[in-house]
Amino acid sequence: MEKLLKIYNKVNQFGIENDLRLSIINEGTIEYRMLVKSKHLATPTTAHGGVIAALMDGVLGVAALSAVAKEEKLVATLEFKISYYKPAFEGDELLGKGTVEKKGNRIIFASGEILNQNNEIVAKASGTFNAYPFEKSDVAQYIKNTQN
Repeated sequence: MEKLLKIYNKVNQFGIENDLRLSIINEGTIEYRMLVKSKHLATPTTAHGGVIAALMDGVLGVAALSAVAKEEKLVATLEFKISYYKPAFEGDELLGKGTVEKKGNRIIFASGEILNQNNEIVAKASGTFNAYPFEKSDVAQYIKNTQN
């Protein structure tokens, strides 16, 4: 599991660009942290909803990934639904918590929430993910090309 997650952290440009900090709690349960910066704002003070949605896609997706990484599988988002509870502001420290609710051989259902530093809910979501073999991914091809 650590090998695939290490690779994910290396190639995940969104995570790198936004200084996302990942913690694996256990298989199927993760936490992602992100500081809201000026580049994330849609108004002079509040984060764009798309940034919150992108963070949530990561929260749900990495929870699903952590549940299948030992099987040498990756995941792709099939769909997710997000509900916004309150805005996130510049300077907020966001904590995304993702959990796998049900894992099949190929289909994974996950849920998540994003909290601010005051433990207030910013957003909640649920999503469905497709698990597929690592060797069929563009990540596998990328690694193969960079090792030559």
